[in-house]
Amino acid sequence: MGIYETTLEIDLRALTHNFQFLKSKLQPKTKFMAVVKAFGYGSDAIEIAKHLESLEVDYFAVAYTSEGMALRDAGIETPIMVLHPLPIHFDEIIERCLEPSLYNAKTLKGFIEVAKKHAQKDYPIHIKFNTGLNRLGFWENDVEYIIEKLKATSSVKVLSILSHLAASEDLTERSFTQHQIGTFKKIASEFERKVGYEVKMHQCNTSGILNYPEAHFDMVRSGIGLYGFGNDPKFDDHLRPIASLKSVISQIHTIEPGETVGYNRAYKAPYFQRTATIPVGHADGISRIYGNEKGWVMIKGKKAPIIGNVCMDMIMVNITDIDCKEGDEVVIFGKGSSANALAENAGTISYELITSVSQRVKRTVLR
Repeated sequence: MGIYETTLEIDLRALTHNFQFLKSKLQPKTKFMAVVKAFGYGSDAIEIAKHLESLEVDYFAVAYTSEGMALRDAGIETPIMVLHPLPIHFDEIIERCLEPSLYNAKTLKGFIEVAKKHAQKDYPIHIKFNTGLNRLGFWENDVEYIIEKLKATSSVKVLSILSHLAASEDLTERSFTQHQIGTFKKIASEFERKVGYEVKMHQCNTSGILNYPEAHFDMVRSGIGLYGFGNDPKFDDHLRPIASLKSVISQIHTIEPGETVGYNRAYKAPYFQRTATIPVGHADGISRIYGNEKGWVMIKGKKAPIIGNVCMDMIMVNITDIDCKEGDEVVIFGKGSSANALAENAGTISYELITSVSQRVKRTVLR
């Protein structure tokens, strides 16, 4: 298929491969929660969710209520957990049969009140505990308070308790991670004993799945792994990036020594050079950090460094040593050009690069 404009190709075959690889690390009874927040990590959350639903994934997770609503509007019926629900959206959560992860006294009390207003009985909720990430979550000593609130109502029922690992990809932090796991197990034991019924446990993210099999518990959550990144070269070899960002050469220039390229004259040619202008810029997700030769694109299988400052809608690259012409395909990241390598060279991470791809960029799906 030819590329005639900036396009993000989404390969569902790669998604299937990644899902099956990650599932192969689990015990048969361990459930799989697929994280499809942030437009499916910059791809297309609806296409991703529909495909994973066809593969019989157990759960979806989104960050915000609006993301869950979009999935419901698209016909997704699989349970959806909202990782960071805000009280203003509690009515919509119930109306769309979404499941909130409640993380402090305000959200627990507020959701119980809304559930009562909607005449709910045993509405499924999830309770988030903080075990060291220090972002969201109840503390270990909040268990008694939570149980008190739960026993005073029949409007809600806890389906699971969860926590989040802070450094599961960094094996130099193994003792910290093991402490998080131990703390969570202690909380879960106390919680289940006091609440009087069985609840599911989940704590592992992608790196947790791969590095801490003893902490898979009843369910795991995977985001970045589904999209083809394992946070470690030894795991990256088993995963396939699902997204390839491609574009075309709009125009080629020949510039003389001393001429400058782009805004603020940030690049000065040291010799006669050929440059290519590509229709993708920081409004499309290729931020200014990739300018001035910190980033590159691939043309005809060769690296073409980005020169000058990244513009809102365009980048310019050095093609002096590349035999190419206007209209030729350009790969920003994807097959043959790792998003990991590009991001790391610019001092960031693959997560930021792939989730930044603008919604104005055309999406095509490979099945």
